[in-house]
Amino acid sequence: MGAKAKTKKLTENDVITMYMDDVLENETQPRSVYKFCKRHSITEAEFYGVFGSLESIPKRIWSVFFENTEDLLRKNKEFDDFSNKDKMLTFFYSFFELLTLNRSYVLLALHQEDNPLKNLEQLKGLRKQIKNFATILIEDGNADKTLKITKFNPKLFSEGAWFQFLFLLKFWKDDESKGFEKTDMAIEKSVNTIFDVFDNTPLENIIDFGKFLYKETFV
Repeated sequence: MGAKAKTKKLTENDVITMYMDDVLENETQPRSVYKFCKRHSITEAEFYGVFGSLESIPKRIWSVFFENTEDLLRKNKEFDDFSNKDKMLTFFYSFFELLTLNRSYVLLALHQEDNPLKNLEQLKGLRKQIKNFATILIEDGNADKTLKITKFNPKLFSEGAWFQFLFLLKFWKDDESKGFEKTDMAIEKSVNTIFDVFDNTPLENIIDFGKFLYKETFV
């Protein structure tokens, strides 16, 4: 009798792919680990060796989106020389390009529950990652400033970056423009605005951003 062939070990990426396929094909989240495993011909032991619950998968997917975006940024040899504003712009452009590649899944994932706040629970891990990213940017910028009065508040800035992301996510969800070019405009204007606020520069960009939001929301 020949030796028994080794089976390929189940990976996190395998389960994520299965999960996303389930959501896309059934337009709802899997309801039980048993049925999920049976559908994909894996054992529950294999599943629990990778994830502790079905509910933890969508949270992990958002974190993977962030990690993949960071990987793309690190591959850009010029990224470290960018200004903080350009780093934030590049991050948001890259992140939403990745979301666009997975738009069908993301839209379904964000509309699973009738309560919008319930749908945002899957973003908890992503919130920490984005706030940490923004905090590092500001702390790096503060290191070059000698006067305390000219330094940014990392906590305040990181919260602003998170709310900025939530605004952009809502905008992207509703964007029907070709190639989501209006989302790109929103990213540019919002990043310029938040940095203008912290730089205490003239309010031209804030007014411009306000006009843009008014036009897109009410006209």
